[in-house]
Amino acid sequence: MRGSGGRLRRPPVDPTDYSRKTIAMTLARILAAGAVLGLLATSAAGAHDYTLGTLKIGHPWSRAMPKGAPVGPGFLTVTNTGTTADRLIAANADVSAKVEIHEMAVVDGVMKMRALDKGLEIPAGGTVELKPGGYHIMFIGLKAPFEAGQRFKGTVTFEKAGTVEVDYEIEAMATKMQPPQGHAH
Repeated sequence: MRGSGGRLRRPPVDPTDYSRKTIAMTLARILAAGAVLGLLATSAAGAHDYTLGTLKIGHPWSRAMPKGAPVGPGFLTVTNTGTTADRLIAANADVSAKVEIHEMAVVDGVMKMRALDKGLEIPAGGTVELKPGGYHIMFIGLKAPFEAGQRFKGTVTFEKAGTVEVDYEIEAMATKMQPPQGHAH
């Protein structure tokens, strides 16, 4: 429509049309904000890190085990931000009859595993990674096989810092030497 002076004039605004546009734009903003918050919550849940005094326990996880497997591993990282060493002395969970802290090492060309009766030192200012092929927590006498996508609760106990409850995330059997991508430590 042309008004006086030949300039284009906007047609009158339909208030119901304006309301629909406003509602649609507001809804789009809410959904976008919800998606961002959902991603942040998923990242935080996936990372599942814990703090106990000066110790940071990162992403406890395990692998799915074949049916009938009598044992299952547990992996995590421990970072000591303090000025004195601590020691991982025990772990516990209701998923097995017994839990031990283990070390795997190649001795004379043979892979050997042994329980660490005195636990595992976490040096001051250092990080120790419990991972496949190295230090790990061994769940002995499994009550049921570990299945991918499930979680189970357990505890880890340190000589000085004490005990903290953690959730182990069970990953697919194919998970090899590193925890799944996207998990922070």
